[in-house]
Amino acid sequence: MNPKNVPKYIFITGGVVSSLGKGVACSSLGILLKKRGLKVSLQKFDPYLNVDPGTMNPFQHGEVFVLDDGAETDLDLGHYERFLDESLTRDSNVTTGQVYGEVITRERRGDYLGATVQVIPHITDEIKRRIKKLAEKNGDVDVVITEIGGTVGDIEGLPFLESIRQMGLEYGHKNVLYIHLTLVPFIESAGEVKTKPTQHSVKELRGIGIQPDILLCRTPRPLSPEIKNKIGLFCNVPSQSVIQAIDVKSIYQIPLLFHQEGLDELVCQHLDLSCSGLNIKEWEDMMEKIEHPKHEVKIGICGKYTNLKDSYKSIIEAFVHAGVENEARVELEWINSENLVKDKALEYLKELDGILIPGGFGERGIEGKIEAVRFVRENKIPFFGICLGMQCAVIEFARNICGKKGANSTEFDKNTRYPVISLLIEQEKVVYKGATMRLGAYPCILGKESFSFRAYREKEISERHRHRFEFNNNFKESLTKAGLRIAGASPDEKLVEIIEIPNHPWFVGVQFHPELKSRPLRAHPLFREFVKASLNYKTSKKLKTTEEKEPLVKR
Repeated sequence: MNPKNVPKYIFITGGVVSSLGKGVACSSLGILLKKRGLKVSLQKFDPYLNVDPGTMNPFQHGEVFVLDDGAETDLDLGHYERFLDESLTRDSNVTTGQVYGEVITRERRGDYLGATVQVIPHITDEIKRRIKKLAEKNGDVDVVITEIGGTVGDIEGLPFLESIRQMGLEYGHKNVLYIHLTLVPFIESAGEVKTKPTQHSVKELRGIGIQPDILLCRTPRPLSPEIKNKIGLFCNVPSQSVIQAIDVKSIYQIPLLFHQEGLDELVCQHLDLSCSGLNIKEWEDMMEKIEHPKHEVKIGICGKYTNLKDSYKSIIEAFVHAGVENEARVELEWINSENLVKDKALEYLKELDGILIPGGFGERGIEGKIEAVRFVRENKIPFFGICLGMQCAVIEFARNICGKKGANSTEFDKNTRYPVISLLIEQEKVVYKGATMRLGAYPCILGKESFSFRAYREKEISERHRHRFEFNNNFKESLTKAGLRIAGASPDEKLVEIIEIPNHPWFVGVQFHPELKSRPLRAHPLFREFVKASLNYKTSKKLKTTEEKEPLVKR
């Protein structure tokens, strides 16, 4: 523990290009320090003017990660929660929009007593207040790790960089640590790695007044001692503080590699932290299962943002976690739902062992998703529907089992005769879209005779939501009489949370987003059981194929 009870601050910046993996680097360092007995809080600063990513197109920003308190945040907070195995709050994601909004509100209120409001000190003071607030709110926190989004040199990131520079002056060298993640590319034609991009990036950072203490060098090839010495010499960093962040197949390998490079020890020494020894055996066991699975299973993800996998980041990771618990490698097949309305396009779904339809918004690709649901229902292929995926399952059941031709969601057809999915009552008068959906954690009561209860093994659960439309209770009686099972509902029974089809190997649709609570060492129960059902389906499919071929062989 930190004996002086003074929180330490670590700031991680990025250079050369974006998408180098600052979020995973923060998360990896966080879990290493936590495993050494320290209490760690993580935070992300996003320089964009949006208040949050909730209204942003997934193609631009990727997944929106929703927290228990309803905050719509950057997908990096998903990494933070998964690695630390802790639930965060809205204080862990700060945007330029939030900062400027707060300062302008205070100015209108007269809080600045007539002073001219400027970037320095008013904006930078607000940024620093939010950094310190995280430490104060969590009480006995030892270390706050803050990731600065974007790349050094971006004009919108300058107030954040100035703020963390000031933090170094206020708290001193033993309480503030600067880590810079940069790129050391390998040039194929020259046959060598190049350090010049890193040199320029550090020069840019030093021009702002920040001297990095540690460099994380993202690279496709191992860095020789000579290269590390060169980088250290030109960047004014000791060579032992030049850490290679080499490309890996699994992000969960990164904490182990950072530890091998001595990153956690360097941090503890620099910040004068009293730490216990590192115990990361569970993490090593998990990596062994990821790298050497006993089984394989192929699962299709049928959506409309399949060209940008980050739109489904938490789902991808949830399948990794579920694969670990089933000792299986989950191969994901990406299916554009817009293609599934074409002749025979559904046929290749037969090759899959399970199909998941994720959440989304808008009419595009909906009919393809509904056709996919029909196909898996009729062919007894394990199915998992999340949010919009659950709603598509309800629409398909109403149309093809209950005979309600044209049944739909009012999101797609306001005049449908059978609005089996409709707008939440509290959403009917909403004009401004930002943060106005049903967001965050809500309780759900499970029916004991259900796939879901057998997965969770408890009657009451809590899951995170992000939606405006819901199951229309006016159709509950007719759909349940036809065989649809309401497996989970809100405590007051006003909101249907889970639907299932009992006479099916595994058919589950949920209104919430279970992927947001899955963890590397604790897979989400529904993902775990879905993968297990898909493995069982694969086995039964093989047995059936063998049985069909046996008479021919005997003849």
